[in-house]
Amino acid sequence: MTLRVLFLGEGSSDEGLVPHIERIAAELDVPVAVSSPALDWITPAVGHSVADKLRAVRGLSDSYDLAVLQRDADRGPDQDRRDEIAAAVRAEWPGLAHMPVVPVRMLEAWLLLDEQSIRQVAGNPNGRMGLQLPRPSTVERIPDPKQQLKDTLAVASGAKGRRLAELQKRFPRNRHRLFELLDQNGPVGQVPSWCRFVADLTDALTNRP
Repeated sequence: MTLRVLFLGEGSSDEGLVPHIERIAAELDVPVAVSSPALDWITPAVGHSVADKLRAVRGLSDSYDLAVLQRDADRGPDQDRRDEIAAAVRAEWPGLAHMPVVPVRMLEAWLLLDEQSIRQVAGNPNGRMGLQLPRPSTVERIPDPKQQLKDTLAVASGAKGRRLAELQKRFPRNRHRLFELLDQNGPVGQVPSWCRFVADLTDALTNRP
C-alpha cells in the first residue's frame, strides 16, 4: 500500500526536503506519495502557523496516512516546537499521524556543510576563495544559519555589484537547489537534528499501527 504523506514546511523553499523523504522511504522499501499543497492561492490568505496550515489543508478534503510537519526551532528550545506541532494536530486534525521536523535553528544549517554544492549553486564551481564552512559538530550553534548561507553563497560566487544583487534575489531558488544536492551520506549525517529527522521518519514509516 502506498502511504499518503503530507509535508508542510515553513515556506515553499522548504519543499526541498520532500525528495529526501522520498529517498529515505525508498531505502526502507516503503512506497509513499508525498504531497506539499500550495496554499498561496487560497483566500483568505492562510496564516503561517502549523495550526493555520493544517486547518487549510483539511479543508481541501484530502486524506493522509502521515503528516511531516517542519518548524524551525529558531532561538527557542527544540521541545517547544515539538509541543507546538503536537498541539496544532490535536486542535486541527485529531488522530492524524504526524512527525515533527525541527532543526535546532533553521533548515539552512544543514546546507552549510557541502562546499562543492555551495560553489556549484553560486555559479563558480571552480572558485578557490576560502568559505570558512562550519564543522558538523558546530553548525547547529550558528546564530543565524540563513544569513550565513546567504553570505557564504556570495563569497563563493565571487560576484560584486549588480551580479551579486541578482544572486541575492535568487536565494530562495538557490536554497531549494542546495536541498536537492544535499548528500544524505555526507557531513549532514553527523548533525544531530538531521539524524533525529531520519530516525523519526524511519520510525514513522516502519512502525505504523
